[in-house]
Amino acid sequence: MRPGTPAFTELTDALIARIQEVVEGKPEAVRTAVLVQLAGGHLLVEDVPGVGKTLLARTLAGAVGGEVNRIQFTPDLLPADITGVSVFHQERHDFQFRPGPVFAHLVIADEINRASAKTQAALLEAMEEHRVSVDGTTHRLPDPFMVVATQNPSDSQGTYPLPEAQRDRFMARISMGYPDTDAEVLMLAHHTHDPDRPDAAVQDDVEPVMDVDTARSLVAATSLVAVGEPVRRYLVALGQATRRHADVRVGASPRALVQWMSAARAEAALSGRDYVVPDDVRAVAHVVLAHRLLLDGPVRHDTTSPQARRIVDEVLSQVQAPFASRAEARAAR
Repeated sequence: MRPGTPAFTELTDALIARIQEVVEGKPEAVRTAVLVQLAGGHLLVEDVPGVGKTLLARTLAGAVGGEVNRIQFTPDLLPADITGVSVFHQERHDFQFRPGPVFAHLVIADEINRASAKTQAALLEAMEEHRVSVDGTTHRLPDPFMVVATQNPSDSQGTYPLPEAQRDRFMARISMGYPDTDAEVLMLAHHTHDPDRPDAAVQDDVEPVMDVDTARSLVAATSLVAVGEPVRRYLVALGQATRRHADVRVGASPRALVQWMSAARAEAALSGRDYVVPDDVRAVAHVVLAHRLLLDGPVRHDTTSPQARRIVDEVLSQVQAPFASRAEARAAR
């Protein structure tokens, strides 16, 4: 199964359609969530409470088969509550590792910025290396592995700033926003409850459209989308431009460029191509780049501000794209 083939397109279209059946009126957020999954990355969903952040994460998890764990981040949550702990086994007279909820194919880190930086750091190794080290022993995480984290705005009561190292591990950040009028009316019409499950809406039960093996094959196929040297040089030039920008204290890291390229591969795959063009790089620039920039001045920690988006737009306008047409990109792949 390769990007650009009918089988690949049919499966990814079905995945997007299944999620949109539940997450109504947010096609861009749904498409970005699927894009990040295809790219093998992690997704950060930031917005005010009640706009569907957790619903998007749960629906994405339900549409893709596999083990799903949800972690509610709170101020008293400890790192061991996430990664697991070694417990002394009385009969065997040794320590036995009990895996934490991070051992799943998809982990929902709900309201991640309500926990302290020390607890958030428990996810760093898992997100970067897909493994957990406890008491000197390394434990591999399932494959595929994805973290979908939700967070409230940084000025909300009871939140902690998300450290730069943590933000940099999220491939993309999106904001849900409020639905439009028609979508909100339709949401109210569809919002019914199962009498046997009074706390859960019926639409939360999502029928999977693929199993774990299929999801793994889609990620592997997306990673093989061709990226020519001119496009790679274009990405590096864009990254260097963020580091030189007068309003940026810390620009895009090398990790950011790697994830930007992976996201561009997924954008090309969802667009029905097996090669990346500059338009793919630009299409994912804001969701991949804006939350990573550390700005100067009073908005230095506010990566959701219009200034962050303005800086990304300026960088894109300053760096010349390597191709004038897709035919040239196809020839150079």
